[in-house]
Amino acid sequence: MGRLPGGGLAKGLAVTLRTMTRRSITRQYPEVQPDLAPRSRGVIALFEENCTVCMLCARECPDWCIYIDSHKETLPAEGGGRPRTRNVLDRFAIDFALCMYCGICIEVCPFDALFWSPEFEYAEYDIAELTHEKERLREWMWTVPPPQAHDPAAEPPKEVAAAEKAAARAARSPGTGSPRTGPPGEPGERG
Repeated sequence: MGRLPGGGLAKGLAVTLRTMTRRSITRQYPEVQPDLAPRSRGVIALFEENCTVCMLCARECPDWCIYIDSHKETLPAEGGGRPRTRNVLDRFAIDFALCMYCGICIEVCPFDALFWSPEFEYAEYDIAELTHEKERLREWMWTVPPPQAHDPAAEPPKEVAAAEKAAARAARSPGTGSPRTGPPGEPGERG
């Protein structure tokens, strides 16, 4: 057990001395903007046209920080049909003082109305002003980056592969209408 007493202390001091001689890499934030990672989470943006006031985001939010108000509007029928009613969004607000940025609201939205925006400079002097209404959430929508392109080297989705396989099978045996792929009398694959 050839350990020297104080060897760990000497090793720690060596690391400290090595670090002290290097140049600092601190960025002066307000003057130098940080390089954010692609698709970084900053704030939640709202695309109001896609919102159907289904309330899923507000119900699933663990902090209850989403406030939605709406009213019903009756649309006249075209061509003699019955009139339709639809929900109209009056208020959509998120209290970022309560929000824990979990992203559940974005994941459960079935109509793609909520997105992550990389904006992070929305601090306020008063905590009451951290409740942002739909107009402010709409402004952040224009900072949402486009989705990343699919990796061309990745394997295709299983649905696409199954559809291509079925199309190839149908092209090989036109007009049979059966799932067999070989000539009659031979065992074939079942799709």
